Amino acid sequence: MNILITSAGRRVSLVKSFQKEIKKQNPQAKVFATDADPMLSAACQIADGFFKVPRLNDGNYISVLLNFCKTHNISLVIPTIDTELLKLAKNKIKFKQEGISVLISSEEFVSKCRNKRVIHEFFEENNIKVAKEYAKDNYVLPLFIKPIDGSRSVDTYLIRTKEALTDYHFNNDKLMFLEYLDHNEFDEFTCDLYFSKDHKLRCVVPRKRVEVRDGEVYKALTVSNVLVDYIKQNLIFIKGAVGCITAQFFLHKKDDNKIYAIEINPRFGGGYPLSYLSGANYTKWIIDEYLFDKTIADKFDVWESNLLMIRYDDEILVHGYKG
Repeated sequence: MNILITSAGRRVSLVKSFQKEIKKQNPQAKVFATDADPMLSAACQIADGFFKVPRLNDGNYISVLLNFCKTHNISLVIPTIDTELLKLAKNKIKFKQEGISVLISSEEFVSKCRNKRVIHEFFEENNIKVAKEYAKDNYVLPLFIKPIDGSRSVDTYLIRTKEALTDYHFNNDKLMFLEYLDHNEFDEFTCDLYFSKDHKLRCVVPRKRVEVRDGEVYKALTVSNVLVDYIKQNLIFIKGAVGCITAQFFLHKKDDNKIYAIEINPRFGGGYPLSYLSGANYTKWIIDEYLFDKTIADKFDVWESNLLMIRYDDEILVHGYKG
């Protein structure tokens, strides 16, 4: 019943949550981690074991990962970064044939999530408003620019004047020109959603983004607000969705009827530790579903609202490093 966290990087809290929950049920179970440079990965250093993998664009990535899983009796694989999701979704059956579950949504749903323009269409099909996308010759300032396949706020721009626009913005077909949702008027939330194996929504935890660095939340607050019922009403079932799904929403500070969806990421978000510590134990539910074949019921009221998370930097020392 060993577990593998891929592309672990700095996700120390995620690794620790799986170590804590699996060892409650099987003290001998281990949580492994992978990274392209594991000696420089904090999460790899605190895992029960780690190994180096090729870069995702290497043709041997899947075979190396699968061989490690077979060698170390891995039963469950947890992917963590956007760029690996589609590759693992496409190869999910290879792992399943070896008795290994990969916690990944369907290839179709992951493909939708990886294209911001397509996921906007998905939201609209489910009666959820999105920020308007402008034609590049007919836009309104201020506007927000982001790539259709981006992550971690890379290649995003807030444009307030025409002078700030460059040929790069106009000529890059991947960049979307979007209606700007002002943070003075809207609060931004990342909502942790849990979908059981039957693709039904079982839990929603809205996390208000208080402070963000490099696209990852550093200060956040759980809030039981209108978003819970709104998401239950419109996204109670998503074909192909499983496990932890993070969805970003903007909620107007004064008008609860003004809600805009931004994007969905079919993986654990960087702020998941707050949901976990609030009582939304997605880690345990995943272990129960995928390792013990248990059924997960609705868990909408199990977490603590108004719980503030304030992150800080810590140190992990690696003795005898000769990199």
